[in-house]
Amino acid sequence: MWKNALTAIVPLFFFAAACGNDSAPGVWDSGTADTDTDADTDGDTDSDTDSDTDADTDTDSDGGVNPGELIGTIRDFHDTHPDFEAELGAETGIVEDVLGSDGKPVYAGGTGTATTHGQAAFDQWFNDTVDVNMSTSWTIQLVEGTDGVWVFDDQDFFPIDGMLFGEEGNPHNYHFTYELHTQFTYNGGEVFRFTGDDDLWVFINNRLAIDLGGVHGQLTQEADLDAQAADLGITTGNVYTLDFFFAERHLVESHFRIDTTISDLAPPID
Repeated sequence: MWKNALTAIVPLFFFAAACGNDSAPGVWDSGTADTDTDADTDGDTDSDTDSDTDADTDTDSDGGVNPGELIGTIRDFHDTHPDFEAELGAETGIVEDVLGSDGKPVYAGGTGTATTHGQAAFDQWFNDTVDVNMSTSWTIQLVEGTDGVWVFDDQDFFPIDGMLFGEEGNPHNYHFTYELHTQFTYNGGEVFRFTGDDDLWVFINNRLAIDLGGVHGQLTQEADLDAQAADLGITTGNVYTLDFFFAERHLVESHFRIDTTISDLAPPID
């Protein structure tokens, strides 16, 4: 059923946070003392003022990360970088099939490919490099839609307009990369789909699951975890990493959409 749900555009239903006074014991608005075991008035046993049992100030129980919240790093580049505003075309094989020991893609293009210009230039994409790029953290929020499909959809994806190096005379800041690292429990039946431009690589269990390299218009590719389980080395009931690497390298559009039935994406534990 989950796989079938990804064959159509799904409506998005945004979460609404419920607000209100805590109920007794600990009726904070009446000024009476609470009867739990901490020093606040929320009726639980931690030291914050929310209603869960972790020590953060949100209302979930995962240590501060909301369901579907993914936090990554954006790096901004000048349009004079050799791999930006250069050749066009979709291509696979820019990166190796196994993630590097540093958690970054390993360049497989030798002295260059149709749209890249060697390892030294490529290694700057996902590493902070003085006088070459500037970085900042960036959060995306997947929203649960129908049939258990989680979606992030931005058809005008220019998250750093007016930031870092800025637009450099263009309508938007078009030249950046985005990486994020997460983990999930493989239960069986999950699918992860990306639609957008330009480059996109997804590694699951350190192995390449989606390869949408090159400078191109919107393309779609999905990882069917059951169908690819042997290649990815995954078995149900275990926790695996998912590492995501995106690049926007050319004018004039930027599209970014994730559809997935992986319901428990969360930052990996160091």
